[in-house]
Amino acid sequence: CIAMLMTSDIPMIMLAQKSVTGLDSFPLLAIPFFILAGALMCNGGISRRLVALAESLVGYIVGGLAMVTVLACMFFAAISGSGPATVSAIGSFMIPSMKERKYDAGFAAAITAAAGTIGVIIPPSIPFVIYCVVAQCSIGDMFIAGIIPGIIIGIALMLVCYITARKRNYKTMTDRPRFSEVSKAFKESFWALLVPLIILGGIYGGIFTPTEAAAVGVIYGFFVGTFVYRELKLKDLYKI
Repeated sequence: CIAMLMTSDIPMIMLAQKSVTGLDSFPLLAIPFFILAGALMCNGGISRRLVALAESLVGYIVGGLAMVTVLACMFFAAISGSGPATVSAIGSFMIPSMKERKYDAGFAAAITAAAGTIGVIIPPSIPFVIYCVVAQCSIGDMFIAGIIPGIIIGIALMLVCYITARKRNYKTMTDRPRFSEVSKAFKESFWALLVPLIILGGIYGGIFTPTEAAAVGVIYGFFVGTFVYRELKLKDLYKI
């Protein structure tokens, strides 16, 4: 490459200009905003409430704790759009919980890692944003295309959890919850469940662009974590 640059007639200044132009893209701003939104919601107590909701829905089934991990990853992926952020947020307390319930450590780590990849499919997906910027296609259309495949992958992973739990005789974590307990979990996670509705609804309703939706997600995550759940402190912003 150096020899080609030295022998060609391409001005060196064009390399810097092309490098800046390649990154000077408004849609790419959605990536750091989605990552920041996920971090704010994780530190603001949203991820813990999503896990509690998932537990009330599938925790009583055979292999329920593993299913809770998958379902919670699906919920959080619809907020952060990032696979690594999903694994970090959910796996940090679900893997120890599964090990306490005598789940195999390898299986606990594997199912968490596999469920985290749903964040690549379920909108708002950061890899989808990068692909659309490169391929010059609609980010909104790609988000729509990822909804059903993401749900199918999640259901398939939960089926694997059920089969594996039956074979290895993993016990259920709780008894079947009462309707009042499920309703309470929904109420506590209501503000968290609004996030994908606001982001995707705003994009498909023509209210704002994907980049603007990511910025709205940051503001919403800060508001909910600070003023609604009151678990996000101003001093925590520096660490985030």
